[in-house]
Amino acid sequence: MDELAARAAALAARSSGDVRLRRVGVSRAGTPLWLLRVGRGTRQALVVAGPHANEPVGGATVLRLAERVLADPRLTAGADATWNLLLCLDPDGLRRNEGWLAGPYSLGRHFRHFFRPGFLEQPEWLPDGAAAAALPETRALLRLQDELRPFLQCSLHGVDVGGAFVELTHDLPGLSRRVGHAAARLGIPREFGPYDTLYWPRLGPAVYRIPALRGGTVAAAVAGAAVDSTWHHPRPHGTLTAVVEAPMWGVAAVQDVSRPADRDAALRSVSQALRRDTALLERILARVRPHLLDVPDTARLLAPVDDHLLVCPGLADAWHPDTADAARPLPPLGTAHLTALRIAGRRIVLRTAGLLHRLVTAAGRDPCDALPELDALIDAGCADYRDACGARWIPVARQAEYQARVVLAAFELAGRAPAGPAPARSGESDWGTRPAVPMHRE
Repeated sequence: MDELAARAAALAARSSGDVRLRRVGVSRAGTPLWLLRVGRGTRQALVVAGPHANEPVGGATVLRLAERVLADPRLTAGADATWNLLLCLDPDGLRRNEGWLAGPYSLGRHFRHFFRPGFLEQPEWLPDGAAAAALPETRALLRLQDELRPFLQCSLHGVDVGGAFVELTHDLPGLSRRVGHAAARLGIPREFGPYDTLYWPRLGPAVYRIPALRGGTVAAAVAGAAVDSTWHHPRPHGTLTAVVEAPMWGVAAVQDVSRPADRDAALRSVSQALRRDTALLERILARVRPHLLDVPDTARLLAPVDDHLLVCPGLADAWHPDTADAARPLPPLGTAHLTALRIAGRRIVLRTAGLLHRLVTAAGRDPCDALPELDALIDAGCADYRDACGARWIPVARQAEYQARVVLAAFELAGRAPAGPAPARSGESDWGTRPAVPMHRE
């Protein structure tokens, strides 16, 4: 995080005045939230990096975008535009992932050093509405959105295992084709049935629309929780928000459009594996919780564990063909969807096991002999990703290049499109220091 800010400051210092670095707030721990501004046009584009602590690629992407925009006047003066690049929305959380960010990159290292805060501590979400925003990072972003009134907001996210996709607050014709072109040129699989968008309208291959909030099962609520977010907050200003997801480990089968041989058998397998692993994690947590009271940051590490274990039974029920909610049935599922659900079930287990592993390791002792069980669970899940799903590491530079191309495509297309309707009121070890060089990415 410090190096990311230093690189941005150096870029501003060597520019002719078209690049400015501004502090727009501070984190809960007092870390500055830095906004890099490029250009002096009246039309504002806002790009938010690091909204999730475990998704660092946005830092590399915003520096790449700054270099590219600075080198091409058509993107600033020619478009009457100013680019506002928020370097990281959750710098405190990002620091907690430093155990794997420096590399070497492996699935096991990633999950054993994984951190992502509990739902209520994720700064993009607005569970109680903007007026009740509790986090200083959230309030800073809301102020920025209302000040800039951007025509485009891009939120830069990372998928640990899977493929690339985009979520939009309203349609942007032509974006799906651009996403497909960028992904193909850079060798990145697109995700044609993400778990996040299972019930959402599809606007094109790997592009989905964030719907209006609706009630439903726990599984639907988890996917729909993003609707109460800073993604929708600026819509009254005519803002289109694009959430750009780039994978760290790509899986080719997430873009497999074939019909599965036995849909129900695949669903039962995913559901039963999630139930089995959840039960194991609950037993481990019950044993170790009394021994973690004196471990630093126990509450922050246990909050996401408790969130995950609360949600898992509902997900397992929603995905099982015999227990799915008849009022909200699963949509038609192809091989891509089933692969994404398999990945998602493994992901929540691995994240939970990784957080517990960090807690027990930080305690300095393992009185309940939990680490061997957690290591076995992590190793088995990573092997499934690697050997059965074919997960392959995607270099950081290609992740960032893909995101930069999608953002630039959205900028061009949103600049042509009318504003969307306002809703009714109800070897790359440094993720933030890659040079902006033209290259074909996944």
